[in-house]
Amino acid sequence: MKMLPLLIVEDDRDLRDALCVTLELAGYLVTPAADGEEALAVMQRHPVGLVISDIQMQPLDGLGLLRAVRQTYPEVPVVLMTAYGDIENAVAAMRAGASDYLAKPFEPASLLQLVERYRRRDVAPDDAGVIAADSKSVALLAMAQRVASAATTVLLTGESGCGKEVLARYIHRHSTRASQPFVAINCAAIPDNLLEATLFGHERGAFTGANQAQAGKFEQAQGGTLLLDEIAELPLPLQAKLLRVLQEREVERVGGKKAIALDIRIIATTNRDLRAGVAAGTFRADLFYRLNVIPLHIVPLRERVGDIVPLARSFVARHAKAQGRALARLSPTAEKRLLAHSWAGNVRELENVLQRAVILSPEDLIQAEHLDLAETQLAAPPTPARAAAAPCAAVPQGEVPAPGAAVDMKALERAHIMETLLAVDGSRKLAVQRLGISERTLRYKLQQYRLEGELQH
Repeated sequence: MKMLPLLIVEDDRDLRDALCVTLELAGYLVTPAADGEEALAVMQRHPVGLVISDIQMQPLDGLGLLRAVRQTYPEVPVVLMTAYGDIENAVAAMRAGASDYLAKPFEPASLLQLVERYRRRDVAPDDAGVIAADSKSVALLAMAQRVASAATTVLLTGESGCGKEVLARYIHRHSTRASQPFVAINCAAIPDNLLEATLFGHERGAFTGANQAQAGKFEQAQGGTLLLDEIAELPLPLQAKLLRVLQEREVERVGGKKAIALDIRIIATTNRDLRAGVAAGTFRADLFYRLNVIPLHIVPLRERVGDIVPLARSFVARHAKAQGRALARLSPTAEKRLLAHSWAGNVRELENVLQRAVILSPEDLIQAEHLDLAETQLAAPPTPARAAAAPCAAVPQGEVPAPGAAVDMKALERAHIMETLLAVDGSRKLAVQRLGISERTLRYKLQQYRLEGELQH
């Protein structure tokens, strides 16, 4: 098939059947829906590549469906069908975020020509996991798409588990190198004595055990993209060699004497503050500036709350399908509980929670109690840029928990926040700088303390 399934939404049965037959004869996989509510139910069950919907439907019309898709599945293009000459509806559709519109009646050739423009060949395993419902994520993806068309080096920063590799793959898929290899290496996961040969390759006999020549990650990514994950973990001697490779655009294998020309794009990621590393002497300044051509920062999940529920629904659908439970879904109370959690582990923690819930839930409707979210959790880590200003531990002054004693992290966190506010005379602006959290997070925490009776209005 040419793309993910097309979703045809039309309340006129004869017209719906005609549209589906036209597209199926052209080789497309098509799913029909009689109205907007049925269409959303289809999208909860499996990913779609394009929505083509009528506007005049009940109970949920095309514009209502468009708004729902834009909020929950912003990566899916929506085309609305309008009555011929109905300029007002066409304008409203485009303003609401429609990708295009078709004026009825239209020829089959016009329909096929439009669908051809929205073919998405490589979405199935990867782009289905790219969710951008929050305004911050929408803006980030828009920037990533602009960056993708260039061959420039990109530096992705953000906390562990926030989706840096997902964004790196997104950039690769939307680049001119999409048909070429995407090679990733975690610089923190390979022992130092093997890292050089892994990156640059080696010739036969270069060291003990090198029984045959081996191409390194740079050569394996030839023509495509190389992801250097956790670049801050690269030892200083290798940083110098990496800098030379980036400057000269050529690599020399360990034990080799011939330079190999490279045509690759570099994307690097880190959860650390590289500027602080430069100041501390643990990261080379020249390498930092070579990597930091286009910096993209991914904010933690707690600061893009609009992504939480759409991501959660996506994870439930994915893991339910793997468990043979295609109808599994989240209840409203479960979604509300997810929104109240601070997600110190970011998207990775969210997926783990939902995977566990799908496995352990005795029924298809996942309730709040099935999420198994700990009521007491570690405070969310400070963002890298603020790490230096954040305290070393969330333990009130003068209080040291006894060895082996159970620690109420929620109470310790509350005490630390209140002590910080007291120290800055109640200034929230200064407090968030010291705590290393966002103002939104601080407001949420204070509201929770009020509801729990721990803070007076």
